[in-house]
Amino acid sequence: MNKLFLAFASIAGAIAVILGALAAHRLRQHMPAQALEVFETAVRYQFYHVFALLAAGVLSERFPGNWMNRAGSCFIGGILLFSGSLYMISALMAADTSIPTGLGILAPIGGLLFILGWVFLSISVLKGRSS
Repeated sequence: MNKLFLAFASIAGAIAVILGALAAHRLRQHMPAQALEVFETAVRYQFYHVFALLAAGVLSERFPGNWMNRAGSCFIGGILLFSGSLYMISALMAADTSIPTGLGILAPIGGLLFILGWVFLSISVLKGRSS
């Protein structure tokens, strides 16, 4: 098992629960609807990829190697770039502040990392040893 993937997924999962609860109970009253929608998208995709990262961490024992490591690394990078940039964008929207162009490009890069993570996960499983 890949302890780094499992530890990161556990922490990212706890953060997603906290931020989801924050959105449901506090931010709804203080954020514009569009900013809240962006925030909730960030939480949702963070949660999806927490489970992907948990799977990569557990499956790394059965399918060890570079492809699984790449998959988990892409899931981590995707969480940080995709969800992280959306959290920042939603905060800037809520503060009615302009969003820097550089920040806007991070979400698609993070999304690409999510896609690559899934592709690398499938390659790892397909190339892995059979039992």
